[in-house]
Amino acid sequence: MPKPLLPWSEDFLEYNFGAGHPMAPLRLALTYQLLEDLGLLDGFAVEPVAEATEAELLRVHGAQYLAAVRAAGRGVPDPARGLGAEDNPIFGQIHEAGARIAGSTLAAARAVWEGRAPRALSLAGGMHHAMADRASGFCVFNDVAVAIAALLDAGAERVAYVDLDAHHGDGVERIFWDDPRVLTVSVHQHPGTLFPGTGYAQDIGGPRARGMAVNVALQPETGDAAWLRVLDAVVPPLLEEFEPQILITQHGCDSHALDPLAQLAVSVDAQRRAALLMSELATAHAGGRWVATGGGGYEIVSVVPRVWANLAAVVADRPLALDAAVPEAWRRRVGTLVDVDIPTVLGEGVGDDFRPWAAGYNPDDPVDRAVMATRGAVFPHHGLDPQLR
Repeated sequence: MPKPLLPWSEDFLEYNFGAGHPMAPLRLALTYQLLEDLGLLDGFAVEPVAEATEAELLRVHGAQYLAAVRAAGRGVPDPARGLGAEDNPIFGQIHEAGARIAGSTLAAARAVWEGRAPRALSLAGGMHHAMADRASGFCVFNDVAVAIAALLDAGAERVAYVDLDAHHGDGVERIFWDDPRVLTVSVHQHPGTLFPGTGYAQDIGGPRARGMAVNVALQPETGDAAWLRVLDAVVPPLLEEFEPQILITQHGCDSHALDPLAQLAVSVDAQRRAALLMSELATAHAGGRWVATGGGGYEIVSVVPRVWANLAAVVADRPLALDAAVPEAWRRRVGTLVDVDIPTVLGEGVGDDFRPWAAGYNPDDPVDRAVMATRGAVFPHHGLDPQLR
């Protein structure tokens, strides 16, 4: 049995918007080092990464946009296309760095689709805000969309994408807005309170793909039990009905209470539980074919490395206990780089229990009302009854 694939390159760290920018390359470096110190890399086939080609990027992005990204690498901003805007400062090698991330998720998806790997993890991937002709939200190329487009070209007829980032997965949704072959599900903080300001329950896809865009918008401070209940209420029934041939998931961990850019309150423990759920759903409904990516997440010591180490362990089918120790070697190394409290275990000791949706709908609960808004808007398009438990 082949191992899961982990595309990796130290050159991922060249995706660097500069000092002080929230998307610090250090978050990837610390995560990969934690995987190594935990012995998790032994569970993967770690392979080098090739940049996505011009033709591969053009399946999603416009030719003029690609030219603008190349020009940005030469110091020419294009604020109308998001290049040189506050969120997306330009830097040398911006095209190559973005294409490398796209190549990572593309390689992961192809390996799983072709049967060369049962699962894959694209740690640097999850750049879900990039649009066809515009950079947005720290994202230059939409690696997830590039991978999905390649899967469709390879003959896939049903691809499911589940986005767990605190921010709406707007770029992936928009690119496949009217494509009935792609189901996009995004669970995120309410767009009235957070960038990018989209992703309402009534946003359900184009005229040829009604019900294929699924959005659950949660109020700030939504915590573990409610967040997990949302996933249970929305994702399994849709995947059971849709029967995707491959599942792609985005695990942005900016939903954590310590994240500086969002206001949800989802613990490391709950995010590990979500990874386990995605694994179970891939096995049950997608023939085991699963590609997981990283995404947002800007607390780079306590949150990102632990969430993604737990995710990697699940992808490798080696889940780690929440009370497993963070290796002392990693803690010492981090201590030489930053002056912050460094976690000692992989979880937070809060557990991951929640009330399943089957236990009943509470109309007085704002989270349950958000779920019912989504189920009411989407489920009938899939032949599902929103009221059924």
